[in-house]
Amino acid sequence: MNPPDTGDARATGAIGAAGAAETTGPVPAPVQTEERLREAMAALAGHVHPAPDAYRTARGQWHRRERRRRLVLGALVAVVFTLATLVGLWVLNSAPATSPGVFDGERMPAPSAPPGG
Repeated sequence: MNPPDTGDARATGAIGAAGAAETTGPVPAPVQTEERLREAMAALAGHVHPAPDAYRTARGQWHRRERRRRLVLGALVAVVFTLATLVGLWVLNSAPATSPGVFDGERMPAPSAPPGG
């Protein structure tokens, strides 16, 4: 009976000429690796100390960016509105003077309501 395989033989480079997997040594279990990583991260995090006013500073920066974003958006809306208005006025003003206006010509009588309605 063969011992259980603890890792991928291709990852360890232990594949024989016939393609059969040969184990070259114990491969650390994923649980051990996770524990070692957890300990290393905890040790690293233990040495990190935030500045006392870090939250206030980050919040102030966020508020400044938010104000700037709103100001830029408002200015952009005003510019687009002004340009659209100017283009509309230019188009209306560039119509030839000889062309009939919207209400020129013979007027049609207003439709009357049907009897009994």
